[in-house]
Amino acid sequence: MTDRPREQALGTLYTLLAAAGFGAVSSLTAVAMRDGVSLSTVLTWRYVLASVVLTVWVGAQSYRRMPPREMIRWLAIGGGGQALLVYCALSSLAYIPAATLAFLFYTYPAWVTLVQAVRGAERFDARRGVALALSLSGTAFLVGNPASGTIAWKGVALALGAAAMYGAYIPAMQAMQRDWPVPLTSAYSKIGAALCFLALAVGDGSFAYTFPAATWTAIVTLTLVATVLPSLFFLMGLLRLGPVRTAIISTVEPVFTAAIAWAVLAQKPTPAILAGGALIVGAVVLLQWRRERVM
Repeated sequence: MTDRPREQALGTLYTLLAAAGFGAVSSLTAVAMRDGVSLSTVLTWRYVLASVVLTVWVGAQSYRRMPPREMIRWLAIGGGGQALLVYCALSSLAYIPAATLAFLFYTYPAWVTLVQAVRGAERFDARRGVALALSLSGTAFLVGNPASGTIAWKGVALALGAAAMYGAYIPAMQAMQRDWPVPLTSAYSKIGAALCFLALAVGDGSFAYTFPAATWTAIVTLTLVATVLPSLFFLMGLLRLGPVRTAIISTVEPVFTAAIAWAVLAQKPTPAILAGGALIVGAVVLLQWRRERVM
């Protein structure tokens, strides 16, 4: 007989570790770019190294072979889509703080809700309507007063655009997933993203492989601590808690982002960021919450 409380405690710990890892992405990316390394080059090495790690892992644990046509779909759509939304999101760091990006990007569950409603895949009920209103209200807090003239509209547009793309990307990946193991599709997606970023870095003339030790340390940390390990921890938490509890606990991710950005980048979150973030987190919890059936 399994120790259910212990398993739930472990699941919660794994999910929190995943949220902390994912929450460090923007800060570690900014650190890796401090010595003048381009975003496209940092992302190239992040996904190349992640692809190597995941390929070794898949090769050791998976015996299924994906047909070439399906492989190309995952490289192009899974990898290409991931590359586009990640690049848009992290490009916004040139205009807005990491905490603002985290909370704006975390509006993606609301975008998923809209996409699913438009597709007719899910009913748009009162609960989803309230969650959408909370999410939009939180976004308004984060954006600020339009009359002040201080809004970094380009950064806001990039962050919200990435969230909207992720809102469409998730249902698309769910439809493509079918019976394929998650580690295998994740490996192909990372390889596809790596190829996209490599093409971008070569195309803009910024690709490089000789960096100071501090830059390589930041890139390797970004790869392992904020890419590969969080993905593994998330799956380990999901297996123990189920999708609803995992999703609710994961709402701490932007809070971790704000805390890490404060510690690493000295970007102290403002009251507006905290208020807007609280509304968006509340919206995510409301969207993920399901009443358990009483037997």
